[in-house]
Amino acid sequence: MNALWFGAHGLDSGVLLALFLHFGMLSLLAIGGAITTAPDMQRYVVGQHGWLTDAQFTSSVAIAQAAPGPNLLFVAVVGWNIAGLAGVVATLAGSLLPSTTLALAASRYGDRRRDSRAMKAFSAGMAPLTLGLLLATGWVLTSPVRDSWGALLLVPFTVLMLVKTKLSPVWLVAVGAVVGALGWAG
Repeated sequence: MNALWFGAHGLDSGVLLALFLHFGMLSLLAIGGAITTAPDMQRYVVGQHGWLTDAQFTSSVAIAQAAPGPNLLFVAVVGWNIAGLAGVVATLAGSLLPSTTLALAASRYGDRRRDSRAMKAFSAGMAPLTLGLLLATGWVLTSPVRDSWGALLLVPFTVLMLVKTKLSPVWLVAVGAVVGALGWAG
């Protein structure tokens, strides 16, 4: 039971508190969703603490993105891979509580001032910020295979298909899986 709750690493409450606090801080920066903070999550859990490898982090994101459900699932998979069920609770609570509280307060404030010039400017300014964060996420997630010609071709192909068609991203994940299985990106 202890391995299930705390994971294979047998992590202590200090690690769980660190996960909760860091993911909580990131939740307040997650303009465009939790996936936009993946670069810093990767820096924190892989680079700074070594709790996961680059490949484990990227796999955690890929598995969660391929599964049905909310985009936030990758946070739970990262938490699971670090500290079992306790890691899931720490990362999800950290990711959900601060941002949900702030979003509720901001939406109530914004609803009352929807037509103000400041609210329109704020909304217009969020689009390029979100795009930049998503591009940074893509850069981090391709790091394990970035030196591969298949990956270099697959990334722009995927972006083009998402922009120009209504093709489900699941099919693009399948294309990526085939490219990887054939050894062209890895």
